[in-house]
Amino acid sequence: MAISLDRLVGFHHKALQIRSDKMEVIAGNLANANTPGYKARDINFQQAMKSAQYGQTKLTTTHEKHIEASKQSQFDIDFRIPDQPDTGDGNTVDVQKERNAFLETGMRYQSGLTLLSGKFSGMKKALSSGGQ
Repeated sequence: MAISLDRLVGFHHKALQIRSDKMEVIAGNLANANTPGYKARDINFQQAMKSAQYGQTKLTTTHEKHIEASKQSQFDIDFRIPDQPDTGDGNTVDVQKERNAFLETGMRYQSGLTLLSGKFSGMKKALSSGGQ
């Protein structure tokens, strides 16, 4: 019987990729918290998972000098709708909200890694005892 790694961990691997990209976007928001006119961005996790499950990618290269898709997020990055009124400089970053989002995404990322580690441990155990 063939073992399909994609069936075993594909969903969780895609979720980790999205969460990693989301943390990069949030870190960019935090880095630009004092930049006038900067608009906070975000990745919608549910939409990104739907796109990832159906194999849709955002970037394709048609010339050898184009940026490779792996160097940019392959998921749609949208502007975050601000919860606070404009402070006058046009910046929409809410530092507390960004920190909380970063921590939550980081915890979910760590949980995903733990889950994947358990899946691989189970597979390793099954393979090592399969010949007996």
